[in-house]
Amino acid sequence: MWPFYRRSVVLGTVTGAALSTLAQQNDIPLQRDFHIGVERNAASLNAHTHTGLKPIIQSRADLTGVLGHQVDSSKYYYWISQRIFRDHLLEIRGEDFKLTADPLFQLEYGYEFADRTAYADTNRYYANVRGAWFTGDIGSKLSFQTFVQEHQSIAPQYIFIQARDAGTISGQGRVKLVERRILDYGWSQGNISYTPTSWLNLQFGHGKHFVGHGYRSVLLSDHAVNAPYLKFSVLTPNKRVQYTSWLSKLESGVQLEDRLPTGQSSESLFYWRRGRFNHLSVDLGRVQLALFESTLFEDIDSTGVKPFDALELNPVIGVNTLVRGFDGREKSVVGLDLRLKLTDMGYVYGQFAVDDAGGDRHAYQAGVRWFDVGLRGVTLQVEYNSATPFMYTHDPTKLAYEHAGLPLAHPMGTAFSELLAIADLQFGRFGGQVKVVSATYHRNPSDSVNVGGSLGLPDRPTPGSFDPQVHDLVHLDLHGNYLFNPKTNLRAYIGFQRRGLTNATDDAQSSFIYFGIRTSIFNRYYDI
Repeated sequence: MWPFYRRSVVLGTVTGAALSTLAQQNDIPLQRDFHIGVERNAASLNAHTHTGLKPIIQSRADLTGVLGHQVDSSKYYYWISQRIFRDHLLEIRGEDFKLTADPLFQLEYGYEFADRTAYADTNRYYANVRGAWFTGDIGSKLSFQTFVQEHQSIAPQYIFIQARDAGTISGQGRVKLVERRILDYGWSQGNISYTPTSWLNLQFGHGKHFVGHGYRSVLLSDHAVNAPYLKFSVLTPNKRVQYTSWLSKLESGVQLEDRLPTGQSSESLFYWRRGRFNHLSVDLGRVQLALFESTLFEDIDSTGVKPFDALELNPVIGVNTLVRGFDGREKSVVGLDLRLKLTDMGYVYGQFAVDDAGGDRHAYQAGVRWFDVGLRGVTLQVEYNSATPFMYTHDPTKLAYEHAGLPLAHPMGTAFSELLAIADLQFGRFGGQVKVVSATYHRNPSDSVNVGGSLGLPDRPTPGSFDPQVHDLVHLDLHGNYLFNPKTNLRAYIGFQRRGLTNATDDAQSSFIYFGIRTSIFNRYYDI
């Protein structure tokens, strides 16, 4: 229990009957702090939780000790202490109804230990975020949630350049530049989750998915921004097999050149295409094996919107790739995902992905994760990721494996190798993280020469012999934090990050100290 302000009066109680009728069909937030507890429980040799596709529905996971679901029997003297340290800001419960509401925010200040006068005549940076999060349960079968956030920030220059070039910022939204250096962006997420019977879940929403057990994914990650989707998921009664299929609408990019030629308005629609994603997970005890297939369809060409393709509605894994192959207009990525439990506290995992018939273009992942290393609350993870040149690229380029200008799989796009190590620590309310990323990636030597280093060029090399531009990245991020409220992952934090990139200009380097307070219910990937 949390040892804070134990002398108080409990404002209200909920009967066991009322609790049993609540749905818990909402997704666990797709954020690392929430999923550490889920993954730890799923590592048990007796557990059969399918963690290779996220977000995970609450009713399909063991929530014992998971962030936001811990039992806090401490008594708090003031009602405001309850709100700060334990409860939702607003919670309304009925016999078969529950509604929660919480503010979302971030107030951060940072300082760059370098001269950035070419970017702005200041080394001081900030983030100012405001938002709200609502969740609800109706009866035993229906849940819903939604949140919205509005951001203004001045970020370290390498983050600013990445956001400016892509038009979006990692995992969040489309950016607008204000006064040359201020990033202004807002975004939202939400869904309705319905479980008519214990083996079937239906969802309609706007959000993201992540395939795998690692920090990264070479199949599908949450690095790109949210997208609308319609999904169903089937789980067998013995929990050994889970099958999930969803249809999503994706954008090719968010820059001016990505807009449809439909008038002179600067707010014309962007090029879009639909994607069908299928995931089959089989739990064999110590081994959890999954098959993954994604197909991006060309719904718009030079003649306009094409006739609807019935294969977009096909939920059977493998059929789309067999029918259309890898060489057609559609973009297909298929692969395997694996987790092997070694003990109740640790497992190894890996992935393999291909997007061509011969397997010459491929990506893979290998990693190990261990919980309670030496002390309860210490989690270690080591992971290696790699992708060959031209992996995820396509012709036409608007069907490359990306969404709104950001890669759908690994944030580095294509032609890279990466080794990372992460140590997460949580002792009561005090926590911290040390993360080291070492990567090498190959980029095209110029915009006119294609050696497979960009998703923005076709999947064919420029004739001749050309050497890629090689960059070596070292990214260090360490921080300590104090957890105020586990419901919204409200933490105060202080940290330091160092980014070094070879064969790059000075504005790609960063030595940055930061501190602040924020609610954190989604992942940010600035370590690229």
